[in-house]
Amino acid sequence: MTFNSPENTDTGKKLLLVLSQVPGLGPARINTIIRHFSCSPSLFQAGTDDLARLAGIGRKIAESAAAFFRNPQSLARAAANAERQIELVDRLKADIVTIDSPLYPPLLKEIYDPPPCLFVRGDVGAAHQPCVAVVGTRKASLYGRKTAELLCKGLAAQGFTIVSGFAYGIDMIAHRTTLEHNGRTIAFLAGGVDNPHTDPSGKLWPGILEKGALLSEEWIGSSISPGKFPRRNRLIAGVSRGTVVIESDLKGGSLVTAYAALDQNREVFAVPGSIFSRTSAGTNRLIDKGHAKLVTGVDDIIAELIPSYSRSDKPAGTTGSTQVSGDEKTVLDHLDPDPIHIDLLAEKTSMDPSVLLVHLFELELKRCAEQLPGQMFRKTN
Repeated sequence: MTFNSPENTDTGKKLLLVLSQVPGLGPARINTIIRHFSCSPSLFQAGTDDLARLAGIGRKIAESAAAFFRNPQSLARAAANAERQIELVDRLKADIVTIDSPLYPPLLKEIYDPPPCLFVRGDVGAAHQPCVAVVGTRKASLYGRKTAELLCKGLAAQGFTIVSGFAYGIDMIAHRTTLEHNGRTIAFLAGGVDNPHTDPSGKLWPGILEKGALLSEEWIGSSISPGKFPRRNRLIAGVSRGTVVIESDLKGGSLVTAYAALDQNREVFAVPGSIFSRTSAGTNRLIDKGHAKLVTGVDDIIAELIPSYSRSDKPAGTTGSTQVSGDEKTVLDHLDPDPIHIDLLAEKTSMDPSVLLVHLFELELKRCAEQLPGQMFRKTN
């Protein structure tokens, strides 16, 4: 196996791609090897004893890796595969950002097992800005959709990059809303960046490339399998200062992201929901267990992530503003300081209770209304 000269940036990419094909070497072990031997072809001269001395490698993995290094056929095949990947990346006008590159997202480097190679389409610089992950169920309710739109609009207005997993439901709403309000967004994929499979017609992902990036640790052409989604989710949490969960079942994938964020010592936020809604069972559990901070508005997120943030400095039109829509004004006109039951309010406003709940929630976020026990609501100002 041959490598180009060290001056060629493809050298480090090729070396890391070769290492990723060694049986038993995942991201954490590869990073350990690179830290010890540096990103140099000379590391393939390491023997079993050299590797076994490294933390987290172990004798069995060391023997397997050393045998791979000593096998010219294995190295040649791995090098050929790596070269093909680099060619595919170039053809796609994408990039491979290695962990030692200044382009690598700084927060992502801090997790236990950051990808040695990150495949990028778009501008990875969006990941160098303050990021917030917004995730949730694929089966979003009207309440969940409206909440995602409201929070993403407010976060984008404050300059946060919105990160999500490009799945149906809350994820797609987060990406779309951010783009609609001229914000930056990043989509982490469970497969290769050549296959944004949830948007085959290209209605959304080209816009993401203009205002952010598609990112993945999976090779170009990689198929999607269930085991890849938890790995993807750790990256969503890892690149973000905080993770917001909007609607999740008790076993939802967004809870995997939330607990990955907790493991990475990041902030976790959850939007409360109805006790009768299955898609709110997970978020309510996060709050109940003290694993997430309850979110009643975008200010709750920003104030936690930016301690110097003043609620009085909110831009007009974002959460907490006194600007209301026409339907919200109709609801406000029928609210008083004295509590009223939602059924009576629905009758007075001629609104379906499910739609009315969405408007009431938005009014709560804007500090114009308050919910009391027993589905009672009242005006607050």
